[in-house]
Amino acid sequence: MHSSPRTRLAAVLAAATAALAATAVGLLAGGEPSYAGTLSGTFYKDPNSRVLQWLAANPNDSRAALIRDRIGAQPQGRWFASWNPSTIQSEVSAYVSGANAANQIPLAIVYEIPNRDCGGASAGGAPDFTQYRSWVDSFARGLGTRTAVVLLEPDSIALQSCLSSTELANRNSALAYAISTIKTNNPSAKVYLDAGHSAWNGASDQAQRLVNAGVRSADGFYSNVSNFRWTADEIAYGKNVLNAIGSSNLHQVIDVSRNGKGPNGSEWCDPAGRGVGVPPTTNTGEATVDAFVWAKPPGEADGCAAAAGTFVPDQAYQLALNGVVPTATATSSPTASTSPSASTSPSASTSPSASTSPSASTSPTGTASCSVAYRVDSQWTNGFTATVTITNRGPAINGWTLTFSFTGSQIITNAWNGGVTQSGVTVTAKDVGWNGSLATGGTASFGFQATYSGTNGTPTGFKLNGVACS
Repeated sequence: MHSSPRTRLAAVLAAATAALAATAVGLLAGGEPSYAGTLSGTFYKDPNSRVLQWLAANPNDSRAALIRDRIGAQPQGRWFASWNPSTIQSEVSAYVSGANAANQIPLAIVYEIPNRDCGGASAGGAPDFTQYRSWVDSFARGLGTRTAVVLLEPDSIALQSCLSSTELANRNSALAYAISTIKTNNPSAKVYLDAGHSAWNGASDQAQRLVNAGVRSADGFYSNVSNFRWTADEIAYGKNVLNAIGSSNLHQVIDVSRNGKGPNGSEWCDPAGRGVGVPPTTNTGEATVDAFVWAKPPGEADGCAAAAGTFVPDQAYQLALNGVVPTATATSSPTASTSPSASTSPSASTSPSASTSPSASTSPTGTASCSVAYRVDSQWTNGFTATVTITNRGPAINGWTLTFSFTGSQIITNAWNGGVTQSGVTVTAKDVGWNGSLATGGTASFGFQATYSGTNGTPTGFKLNGVACS
């Protein structure tokens, strides 16, 4: 299993990026990709994931319920990272067939390039490039004919410091071969190449690397796999890479599995205090982003807490405890909604406790019963995430309902820590049971993802259980 990209290389690589930037535009001008497209649908939840295996074996563990509801309930990618030339085709076929039977999208992470991870915590890969091509042939034959998403070789393009010029040329040739082979065997497959992340290589440098590896024959690139960078930073970075490539047909995919709290400085190897991100979805609200995915399964080590890829329950528990909590899919009135593919938002069935929310208590009295802090956490073209924090200034309450009004065309597509519905510009958010009791001075927070057009203004008219808030 792959370890997180080495952000400690960023300072060294930045100098090289500056030298390349002046010539990048000329180098990257060229033809459009042979394959491109957007995604629509729900990702597949692998029944054989390590987290589900652990949950099945430890049903009475005190950490199990939280890990189940906030990690196990979400679709995550399957890594094909073992050197298994005799069985890889059947393994891929079984995984893809399960996704097809569920009418969902399989997410496959291919991780078998020779000299992967430059000998780091996830060292390994195919013995040589001839055998790698044979392995890729077998992998591709197992993909079937329906839509599948393939993230090809994490770190293979962003991390090249250990390669000679000959080794780099061989790697780029092998990546181009993998794209062509996968597309030939399954024209419906979507293939994305490694773009590192926003705090690693500069956009012009990364763009040139992608072009050298054949990105114009792929569907685009992915970023943030096994890292913790904010979604907004990745979107902006990806758009800069796309601009440097000079193609309007390529797209990006972003791993949000562990970025709910953002990064812990430059630490990439099992950093403390991180949290899971928003649920996987193809409804991103950003034209250049095909999907937010959970590529790195939360709870699987980077190589410091345990051997890379080992499921660590304490790590999973902390990620679940600190991260975005999926509750119910937000709904809006038909006349108000402009969000594409709204049906692809994560199912309300993943809510850990949405059905247990108590009824709102009797409205507090008084003129200063509550205050509300509204914060936009990250924003990109036509999309954003926000956090709403309620402080109860009145008597203790057991069960809350907060209402407010948007000032523009914002449409909520996804919410956590609160059951959220929308009708026109009016939003109603309710507690989800565990966060329903608010003592005097107590606080509760919930978050959401939304689309917008024009100006993303601050909502107004906040009311807690019918009483206006300051």
